[in-house]
Amino acid sequence: MRVVFLNPSGELGGAETALLEMLAALRAARPTWTLGVIASADGPLVERAAAAGARSFALKFPLSLARLGEWGRRGSMGARVRFGAAIGGAAGPALLYASRLRHALNEFNPDIVHTNGLKMHLLGAHCLPAPSKLIWHLHDYPSSRPMAAALLRAQSHRCAEVIANSKSVAKDTQAVLGSGIAVQAVYNAVDLDRFRPDGPVLDLDALAKLPPLPAGRLRIGLLGTFARWKGHDVFLRALAQTRNLADARAYIIGEPIYETAGSQFSMQELKDLARAQGVAEVVGFTGRVHDVPGALRALDIVVHASVEPEPFGLVIAEAMASARPVIVSHAGGAAEIAQAGALFHQPGNAADLAARLSELIADAPLRASLGAAGRAAAMRLFSRTHLSNSLVPIYEALVPAG
Repeated sequence: MRVVFLNPSGELGGAETALLEMLAALRAARPTWTLGVIASADGPLVERAAAAGARSFALKFPLSLARLGEWGRRGSMGARVRFGAAIGGAAGPALLYASRLRHALNEFNPDIVHTNGLKMHLLGAHCLPAPSKLIWHLHDYPSSRPMAAALLRAQSHRCAEVIANSKSVAKDTQAVLGSGIAVQAVYNAVDLDRFRPDGPVLDLDALAKLPPLPAGRLRIGLLGTFARWKGHDVFLRALAQTRNLADARAYIIGEPIYETAGSQFSMQELKDLARAQGVAEVVGFTGRVHDVPGALRALDIVVHASVEPEPFGLVIAEAMASARPVIVSHAGGAAEIAQAGALFHQPGNAADLAARLSELIADAPLRASLGAAGRAAAMRLFSRTHLSNSLVPIYEALVPAG
C-alpha cells in the first residue's frame, strides 16, 4: 500500500501532530507500506515526518494561497466580497500550484491520497491520479464555514471516504455532505510513552522570564496556537475573576503559527489584555515550546477555553495522558473526548471558568482523582494501537490486497 498525506502547513499545530501520530501508528501496524507527506511549506512537520519513515518534502504554496482563509470573513457583505476578491487573486497561482502537485503525486503513484485542511481537500480532488482513492480528514466543522462547506459539497463526488476526528465532527460533516458519502469518526492518537505523568519537567518560569514560583503555589496553563477561537481572551478575563489566584500563577504557552489573515491573536494583543484585566503580574508568556510533555507535567491545572465547539482538542487528550486535571469548554468534540479527568465550563463564559478554576485550586484531592481518571481514559481511547485498528481497515477496504 502506498499512502501520501497532503498538509496545508509545515508547522506543528494539532492536525499536524495528529498526522505524525498516524504515521507512527501505520508504521508499527503495516511496516511494509510506503508512506509520504507533502506539506505546503518547510517546517518541523517535514523533518519529523521524514524521521518517522515517510518520504517527506515541501511543495510551497504561493503567498496568495497560503494567506487565503475564510476565518474572519464570515460576517458582513463587505467581508464576503473581500473574500471573493481574495479567491480571485489566488486562482491563477493555485492553478500553477495544482500542476506542480499533480506531477508530484504522479511520481509517488499512491493508492491512497489522504488530505488535511480545506485547501488540500480541494487540491487533492483536483489533482487525484487515477486510480488513487481520496480520503478527506476533517479536523473542523464544515458547517461553520459556509464557503468551505459549499466547495466540499461540489467536490465530494471525487472523495472515496471522509474521516472525522470526533463523532461530533462526523455528524456535522454528514449533514453538510449528505448521505452519499461515508463519514467515519477516528480519534487522534497520543504518544502515551511521551505524555505520561512522570518525566522531565519544563521550567516555565524561566521561559516566561519570571522569578521562580514560591513553593506551594500552583501552575495553571493554556497551551496551544493563538487562533482567536481558542479563547485566550476568555482565560485572561477568568483569571481576573478567580477568587484564590494568589495561590497560583498562570501561563499562556504557544504563539501564532498560521499565515491565514485575521485568524490569530498576536502576542502583544494578549499581553495588553492581561494588563487591562489587572493580571499581568501573575501571567507568564512562554512562547512556543518544543517539549510539550514537559510543559504539561509542569502544570497543576490545564485549561481549555475555546469559544467555538472544539472538533477534538488534542491538548486535552495530551493533558489527560499526562494525568493532569483539565477544565474543558463543554461543547463539540472536546466534551466528547473528556469522558474523565475534567471539569466543564460554558464556552465563552469567563465567570463560569473562574468558578471552576477556584474550585480546582482549592481542592488537591479532586485534582489528583481527575488526573488519575484522565490517564486511564487516555490509555483506552488515544493509543496508537486504537488508531491503527480504526484506520487500517478503512484503507484496506478502499484498496483490497492485489
